[in-house]
Amino acid sequence: MTKNKKIEWVLRIGVAGEFLGHGVFAILGKADWIKWTEQLTGLDVASAATFMFVVGILDILLAIVVLVKPIRPILLWMALWGFWTALVRPLVGLPIWDFIERFANWAAPLALYYLYRVDTDHDEK
Repeated sequence: MTKNKKIEWVLRIGVAGEFLGHGVFAILGKADWIKWTEQLTGLDVASAATFMFVVGILDILLAIVVLVKPIRPILLWMALWGFWTALVRPLVGLPIWDFIERFANWAAPLALYYLYRVDTDHDEK
């Protein structure tokens, strides 16, 4: 296995684990996340819980996709979503360090996105 393949699989497993874990927490209705969703969107508790359930299912599906067949636009979405969910923390009043601590949530899918871009650019030359 080449060095790039090893890096690719470490990133794929890491990204899948993050999205699987977050997806399960969302489906289970993690109280803080529902509260933050209410706070940021103005949804009532039931609607926020439903929203989190749908997000959880989507996150789990994305975790599966990244393991089976990563798709660059989906990886870019995962990076943006990871950035947003990390940014939520200071937006709801938590310290900025809660955002900084979660840099890997968006950096890992972004690194995988660029890894595939580099491979594609290399293949085209």
